[in-house]
Amino acid sequence: MSTSPHWPLRVGLVGYGFAGRTFHAPLIAAIPGLRLVAISSGQPEAVLRDWPEVTVTATPDALFALPDLDMVVIATPNTTHADLAIAALRAGLHVVVDKPFTITLAQARMVAQVAREQGRFLSVFQNRRWDSDFLGIHTLISNGQVGQVTELESRMDRFRPQVRERWRETDEAGCGLWFDLGPHMADQALQLFGLPDHVQASLAHQRDDARGDDWAYVLLTYGERRVSLHCSLLSAWSGPRFVVHGTRGTVLKRKTDQQENQLRSGMCPGDQGWGEDPDDLLVFDGSETPRAFPTPPGDYRIYYAMLRDAIMGRGYNPVPPIQAVALMAVLETCVDSSQRRMALPLPLTEQEQDDWHQSCQN
Repeated sequence: MSTSPHWPLRVGLVGYGFAGRTFHAPLIAAIPGLRLVAISSGQPEAVLRDWPEVTVTATPDALFALPDLDMVVIATPNTTHADLAIAALRAGLHVVVDKPFTITLAQARMVAQVAREQGRFLSVFQNRRWDSDFLGIHTLISNGQVGQVTELESRMDRFRPQVRERWRETDEAGCGLWFDLGPHMADQALQLFGLPDHVQASLAHQRDDARGDDWAYVLLTYGERRVSLHCSLLSAWSGPRFVVHGTRGTVLKRKTDQQENQLRSGMCPGDQGWGEDPDDLLVFDGSETPRAFPTPPGDYRIYYAMLRDAIMGRGYNPVPPIQAVALMAVLETCVDSSQRRMALPLPLTEQEQDDWHQSCQN
């Protein structure tokens, strides 16, 4: 454990599955001021093939005990997030947790409390705040292109008809499609419009032998505004990524951000073409032809650069714990809503709501 931050910050990664290998390791390596020095994994050969200079530990506890470590990233199955984050915080380390932050609201509150007690940065990797499609609609909404927003539709669909043997598709708490894609979609809605008055959700198991939910429809209510979130694993053709209706027109974003595909293909963050999105935003205002607006490039590196600056005292936490707690309230309440078949308010205290609003002032 390091008593004060190094430069570059020394980073450990717990888990080298899909998230750790595809997202976190290459993004950390691409950020000046961050140095990936250790990875905890049961697959040391795979780690050393990709990152021959890192220290590999067999267990997270062994990684947390390494000297001169500043920060750890938790990229393990969802059910382990809370315990590992607490152990790392109590070891004196700054902590990043991959989404979802935890699997219950009670756990989220507990981890946030430990971070406060230990005086360490705690953050959640909500990388899709820096998707090209989201940045594009955020810009057009902020610029008043559609006037007052009355409705937003967000879709993240896949076509995976065969149930796969992986933890994400089990019936364990915190697994299933809603806890996989829901954290992205709900977080984006909260960034655009704040905390909803009520949530109403329907989750389903539509594939043969599905153990976890593989279809979700969520409606967030903001007064008379409606925000719908939809995700499915049985959509061979998907509708547009975003549709935004307002008092002056409609914004359509047809295709999704390409950074995940670029990372999967082996592109390094920052390579030529990184984050570029050739699919224009279309604005319909009642005239015969829509107006086309270039989609800004996405860039997941911004998350880690902001966190680096915050730890060094030069900026603010891009995803502070209270925002993770509020998002967990949405995710959990949606599960409850689906089971009870009714709209429900968020179970956040007045203090948590005040803290959430304060966190959004940055």
